[in-house]
Amino acid sequence: MTQPPDLTESPHAARSRAPLAGIACMVGGSALLTLNDGTVKWLSADYPIGEIMTLRGLFVFLPIAFFAWRGGGLRALEIRNLGAQGARAGLTMLSTLFYLTALAVMPIADTIALTFTGPLFLTMLVSPLLGEPVGWRRWTAVVVGFMGVVVMVRPGSGTLQVVALLPVGAALMGAVRDIITRRITSDIATAESSVAILCFTTLVVILAGLLTLPFGWRMPTIGDVGLLACSGFLIGAAHYLLIEAFRFAEAGLIAPFKYTSIVWAVIFGFLAWGDIPDRWMVSGAILVIGSGLYIFHREAVSHTRAP
Repeated sequence: MTQPPDLTESPHAARSRAPLAGIACMVGGSALLTLNDGTVKWLSADYPIGEIMTLRGLFVFLPIAFFAWRGGGLRALEIRNLGAQGARAGLTMLSTLFYLTALAVMPIADTIALTFTGPLFLTMLVSPLLGEPVGWRRWTAVVVGFMGVVVMVRPGSGTLQVVALLPVGAALMGAVRDIITRRITSDIATAESSVAILCFTTLVVILAGLLTLPFGWRMPTIGDVGLLACSGFLIGAAHYLLIEAFRFAEAGLIAPFKYTSIVWAVIFGFLAWGDIPDRWMVSGAILVIGSGLYIFHREAVSHTRAP
């Protein structure tokens, strides 16, 4: 686990190390999330989504307990900003519900490719939510990116399903969640700890999943309990790394490394289910990913020019 910069070092040394730590956390977290997606897709063939959310969430508390122990015990779970934590947790819950439903009925690579609209939504939202200016180049990239989405879902071709909009909705809520995450972790004096954020969000997701109990759950087998435990550990460790990534580095620097997950998704989808993305999905994904990378490039240029 990458450690935070040593505060006794010079400011220059600490700053030079933080971006690399953020990138490492983003790459590692994205890899674990992809493994978790495959596990959840496998389980969703036999269990309701709400049941998976709840039972998996219970196992997430295992890595939470470990990280809390390393971070100072119960003090690491202190909540300082209940409103922001609640908003982030609610967005995560809805995003999780949308995303897991999409995974259950769509190829894993297609689902992940559609969630790559997240940076496009992030660009659209930073101006009204954070007051940051967005130039015409980035707006052009947003338009091109959403053209890629249209190519992937092909409206009017008979292949568009309502479920194809679920990962896009999950990406929208994830973009707002990322903005909130950055705000509640950037101020050193009042910042929430990563494990406190993860713990509060996990609790909300578990409670939301429990609401689906009257609609039919089934008793999991011993083997599936093991898969749920594996999924809980993966999702807990992954989200901790992603939260840490935003703590270590700016979103514009680390967000492009989310795209490494598409490679693992294609490999896993082919090996487990024989899924091969068609030319429309590949073409649309190239447009979306290319637009996202250009947006990150323009953000880097803007930060370089800023005083």
